[in-house]
Amino acid sequence: MRNESSFDGAFCVVKGAALALALSLLSAVVLAVILRCTQMSAKLVYPITQTVKAVCLCLGAAVFVRGEKGWLKGMAVGLVFTALSYLAFSSLGGDFSLSWLILLEVAISLAVGALGGIVGVNLK
Repeated sequence: MRNESSFDGAFCVVKGAALALALSLLSAVVLAVILRCTQMSAKLVYPITQTVKAVCLCLGAAVFVRGEKGWLKGMAVGLVFTALSYLAFSSLGGDFSLSWLILLEVAISLAVGALGGIVGVNLK
């Protein structure tokens, strides 16, 4: 096994979060187009958006997390992703208000990131 430096670990966390954010923003654009062209209920937007963000986060962690402690690196990807996505989506929406939902999103992101990190370290 290769001895991994802390810089490599931090870099994989940033790359995983960046991939997850890029996929999430692209998915948001696709969802906006779908909403514009269909009569989808507004009640479905939040659950669909959160599900898509979770899938993107899991993919980002699974693709870039390697080495030991994949669950911990995956959780770090989840935390960085949550911070970046909050800033990105809040700036797009023009609303930077905080609520208890952000705490729920952090908890879900930590769990999903850990899952993606575990998957990532077990992929060859």
